[in-house]
Amino acid sequence: MLERNQGETLVECIEIDDAYLGGERSGKPGRGAEHKVPFVAAVQIDEEGHPQRVQLRRVSGFTRTEVHRYAQLAIIPGSQVISDGVGCFRAFDTPLYTHERLITGGGRASAQIPFNWVNTVLGNVKNAITGSYHAIRGHHAPRYLAEFEYRFNRRYDLTAMIPRLLTVAVRTPPMPYRLLKLAEPYA
Repeated sequence: MLERNQGETLVECIEIDDAYLGGERSGKPGRGAEHKVPFVAAVQIDEEGHPQRVQLRRVSGFTRTEVHRYAQLAIIPGSQVISDGVGCFRAFDTPLYTHERLITGGGRASAQIPFNWVNTVLGNVKNAITGSYHAIRGHHAPRYLAEFEYRFNRRYDLTAMIPRLLTVAVRTPPMPYRLLKLAEPYA
């Protein structure tokens, strides 16, 4: 699923946000907690405002350079990108994209803005992953995220999902366990 998702790009109107997986329950809370895995969540929206596709990509951190690298690989130039006020998303402040920054502050007022699909997807991702796995290890995060992304992007064609999975399984060569348990740090 991870390899299949890597070549796909988003186009037109995209909501994007930063997020973290995992982390220690004790110690420093928030963005500074140890062992948190940073990732970018992007949702492609159609003309009616409905989510079409999602991308969940692990990044090394939330810097302009890292978000610019992500944008070159994942978002078609000419797209409209809607983000919150995080500084790393200024990477979209180029002639290649139309960037709209929605600075909300916090609290109840921040929930009233038209930036809800990416937040809904993030809530679903985190609940699906924490509900399925006993522990979240950073080196496996790209595969956890890829599984959710694969299912979300194919949710309208459920009858083809199992045959498609079987076709991929038959075409995939065997992989030794020692290679299977290796994980990509940033996929």
